[in-house]
Amino acid sequence: MTEQMTTGQRVARARTRKGWDQATLADAMDRSVSWVTKIENGRLPLDRASVLAKLASVLDVEVPELTGQPYRHETAELDSGHSTIPELRLALQQATMPGGAAMIRSREPSSLEEIAGQVALAEKLRQDARFSALGAILPQIITDLTLHTADRNASTLDRAEALMLRACHMARVTSNLLGHHDLGWTAVQRELVAADRVGAPELVAASAWDLCGVWLHEASLEGAKSAALAALDDIDEHMGSNDPALQALWGALHLRAAVSYSRLLNRSEAEAHLGEAERVAAALPPNGNVYQTQFNRVNTRIHAVEISLELGRPRDVVSRSELVEVADIASGERQAHYWTCRAAGMAMNRKEDKAVDALLTADRIAPQHVRNRPIVRNLVRDLRSSGRHSKGREIRALAAKMALD
Repeated sequence: MTEQMTTGQRVARARTRKGWDQATLADAMDRSVSWVTKIENGRLPLDRASVLAKLASVLDVEVPELTGQPYRHETAELDSGHSTIPELRLALQQATMPGGAAMIRSREPSSLEEIAGQVALAEKLRQDARFSALGAILPQIITDLTLHTADRNASTLDRAEALMLRACHMARVTSNLLGHHDLGWTAVQRELVAADRVGAPELVAASAWDLCGVWLHEASLEGAKSAALAALDDIDEHMGSNDPALQALWGALHLRAAVSYSRLLNRSEAEAHLGEAERVAAALPPNGNVYQTQFNRVNTRIHAVEISLELGRPRDVVSRSELVEVADIASGERQAHYWTCRAAGMAMNRKEDKAVDALLTADRIAPQHVRNRPIVRNLVRDLRSSGRHSKGREIRALAAKMALD
């Protein structure tokens, strides 16, 4: 099965449905008619989330309307975890609705000690973007925790809720990266409940960080920015404790704010928040991963690359990418994200052979992450049709693996 419409064709459909001609869309985007024409006919890739977000906003559609997510295929290799979504959806519905535990067949859940071990294993799978393997175990973890958190008087309630927050974070990431954004909201709502019930500052900050992630995936940039800034205000009163976990979450929230501002094309604010994150990261462990934020020096530099990309500064993308010691971060998803950002920057700089090489590296590291990203799929299509590089065979093979038409 191949996709029936490209992103450009979906843009054209949304524009036509709105009753606009290309000149009207060009005016709304502060672009030329030629730019709109190239976007719609696939001669120019939509390789920046900031541009995709603005298109969705001016056309009054949700981002998936333009991207065509989720991408489903008939082979297990390409399915990338989508087959596990129905079971995950049911587990999250039971976890979020009042009395949801009563819907679960009567049985004894695993102990919290056993669940903690399962959560740690699941977190490794999540960091490596192995969604099929993660989906095989995550719904049962959430179901067991739903049973543990049903007793509001249990002495272990806080621990169970903290584990629920970690499990629902993985559900949120899986849902968003696979394009099931409504399910991402369900997951983060349960995280917010867990944080509120426990009340610990680090859990409140971690859930707010994930809330920003949902907003960013939905291209609700003002929401993401506001959530990050509000969470920073909330955590500020606790920063005098010098708690390393809170310090890391403080830095991670600044990275969320930096990405939000970059997609809003506010360079000064984006760089200011990035600078604060870099300052904090310099004083924390190089392999930090508090609440799966991967907040550490390497990840701040990966964010610097992404921010330059979103701001439309291709030379900075390349120069900043040279500073990233990407092999030092223990996350296949983050490594793949770095390589895809580098690929987009190389393509913008007309270094298309290097762009293809970067995409192939990303796909080797975390194929289930790479093949579900709309930005990557647009870039692969563009490179496949380009005659300006010597990697035609390789990029056609990658396009075939992605089932691109």
